[in-house]
Amino acid sequence: MRKLRPSRHASYGGTAIRYRAELDGGGTEFGQDFISLFRARGMPQQERIFEWCCGPAFIGFSLLGNGLAKTLCLADINPEAVSSCRNTVRVNGLGDRVSVYESDNLKNIPRSEKWDVVVSNPPHFFDQYIGDLRAHDPDWRIHREFFATLTAGGVVVLQENNRGSTVETFRQMIERSGLKIVFADGDEPTLTTESAFYYIAIMRQGDIPPPWATPSVERTYDTSQKASLWRRSGNAA
Repeated sequence: MRKLRPSRHASYGGTAIRYRAELDGGGTEFGQDFISLFRARGMPQQERIFEWCCGPAFIGFSLLGNGLAKTLCLADINPEAVSSCRNTVRVNGLGDRVSVYESDNLKNIPRSEKWDVVVSNPPHFFDQYIGDLRAHDPDWRIHREFFATLTAGGVVVLQENNRGSTVETFRQMIERSGLKIVFADGDEPTLTTESAFYYIAIMRQGDIPPPWATPSVERTYDTSQKASLWRRSGNAA
């Protein structure tokens, strides 16, 4: 009989989350960097945000709690992660604002679902962490399938790891799927020896980027908060 690990607790923007540690793929740590990035870019509150490969949805619930999303769509292939999300929805009384789906990529998500923004901290490695749903994407199959089946509009913003990929890793599969790269923030042109997280934003070819997707931003270190933060390029520290 498998021994269950004790639950952990987190709270983002007033949303309480109970989860097991093995479900956390980094959303409690570097995943929270989405908030700083979107605020630096001046992104207004979005009507609906989808977190793909959501795990316990630390990123999505944080965006909701911090006023950057009015409603959420969440999806993950792992039934335990889906159960965690549904429990968070129930405990926080969010049933009228959050939809949760158990889905292999986008297969089980209703075609009626439409999103303004898609966010994700997806698996970052094609050749490491074999068998770990949180980290391993064999031959980039999960990414390829996502790009190929993404039909909804809006802006997709993926948080990737320069230790496992570069922007160029994904460019061809993105463009072959009728999509385009809108911006890339914090990326290095070659693989890094240590984990370094960057963002790549994607839209359908022919779609016009919203104003918040066009500025240049840069990552800085805030000594008072002892944390990396984003700001508009050229702004004073």
